Amino acid sequence: MLDSLTLLIEKVFLFTNFNLFSTISTDKNANYFDWTSFQRGDLLEVPRTLFIHFGIYLGDDKVAHLMPDILPVFTNDERQIQEVVTNKRLLLGVLSKTASIRIDTVEDFAYGSSIIVNHMDNILNTQQLPNEEVARRAEKLVGATPYSLLWNNCEHFVTYCRYGQPVSLQTDKFCNVLKMIIQDQRSVMLTAILGIISILYLGLAPSTTLPTILIPFTLWMAS
Repeated sequence: MLDSLTLLIEKVFLFTNFNLFSTISTDKNANYFDWTSFQRGDLLEVPRTLFIHFGIYLGDDKVAHLMPDILPVFTNDERQIQEVVTNKRLLLGVLSKTASIRIDTVEDFAYGSSIIVNHMDNILNTQQLPNEEVARRAEKLVGATPYSLLWNNCEHFVTYCRYGQPVSLQTDKFCNVLKMIIQDQRSVMLTAILGIISILYLGLAPSTTLPTILIPFTLWMAS
C-alpha cells in the first residue's frame, strides 16, 4: 500500500514537472563549491528534482538539515534511522508531517547534486548572523520536529539559523502560483466540468455533488 502511494506521488510530481519551488537552478550567478572550502555556519543549497534542499555546515564534513522522514514513526533504532533518507521515506514523511533536524555528511546531504554556498545572502535583504552563532543555533535544534511543506520546511530552518527569522522563498513562490490559479476564472470552469464528469461517471452522491458545488463556488468567491 505504501509502495503504491509513494509511486503515485512520484509519478504525479514528475508528470507535472513540479519545479514551482526552484529558486536557484536558473541563476547563472550562483556559485558552486568544493566542500573543502566550506566554513562553519555556511548555508548550503542543493538542487533536487522537485525542490531545493537546504542545510547548515557545521564543520568536519557535517551538515545539519531538516528532513521529512516516516521511519521514526515505526522504529527507535537510531542506526537504522541515521541511514540516508530515501525518496520513499521522505515523501511519506511529508504526508505524515514528521521530520527531524539531523546531522549527515556533506556527501549524504548533497545526494549526488552540486552544492551552492551562501547564495541566499544575495537574495534576502537581511544581515546574516555571525557564522559561529549560525552553527550553534543549528546544533541546538537537532532532533525531532513537526513538518509542514509550506510553513516549517528545511528552508525555514536554515533562514532562522542564519538570519534570525524563518522564511521560505519556495513557499512564497508556491503561494503566488496558487493565488494566480485561484484568480483565474478558467480554473472555476475547469473544476466545475471535472465535477460534472465525476457525477456522470460515479452517479449522484454527496461525495461527488458537494465538491462539484462547493469547490467552484469557493474559487469563484476567492477570485
